[in-house]
Amino acid sequence: MGISKKNGKNILQGIEAVLFDLDGTLIDSMWIWREIDIAFLGERNIPMPQDLQKIIEGKSFHETAVYFKETFQLPESLEEIKDIWNRMAFDRYAHGMQLKSGADKFLKKLCDAGIRMGIATSNSRHLTECCLTDIGILKYFETIVTGCDVVNGKPQPDIYLKAADNLKILPDKCLVFEDVPMGILAGKHAGMRTCAVYDSFSAHMDEEKKKLSDYYITSYEELV
Repeated sequence: MGISKKNGKNILQGIEAVLFDLDGTLIDSMWIWREIDIAFLGERNIPMPQDLQKIIEGKSFHETAVYFKETFQLPESLEEIKDIWNRMAFDRYAHGMQLKSGADKFLKKLCDAGIRMGIATSNSRHLTECCLTDIGILKYFETIVTGCDVVNGKPQPDIYLKAADNLKILPDKCLVFEDVPMGILAGKHAGMRTCAVYDSFSAHMDEEKKKLSDYYITSYEELV
């Protein structure tokens, strides 16, 4: 079961907007990017560094492309690298991505309560929008901010501050849902309440996530 430093029953008290990360938070998708990294580097005969996922955690789509190009001395341009990743991931994001258990009911609960919602993701806008459209939940989100829309990626607060500003909601009236420490820190640095979400991909970080966040859930079912 989820645990919290505060009373989990009051998680929405005083909250006017809920901001969600996408990958690993609303959908089970983090494993996809590890597969893509392995395939992308393998095609170029580049060994997969064991700590790669930790290094790029929280980086925007563009920042990750910069890291790959500089670290692995890739001949492709940054736009070409991002286009390749979009093509490799598109079919999975556009067809059959699964919401986390209870997420659909929680989104409806927020909607019924008049609490506004936004997405703040390091993923690309192209993949984010096609995924939310396919799942049928795009209608819930008044704003979608990607890492490419701000100067600094997570753990800097830029992406969450921009999402709140787009909604015209003060940061201290926002609740952030995140699955990794860098994202949780971005929400905290923005002055927002944070809720960590269990994800099998980041299970080894659970203790750190619990320490950093105001709340922790193993499933959205706990909130509905």
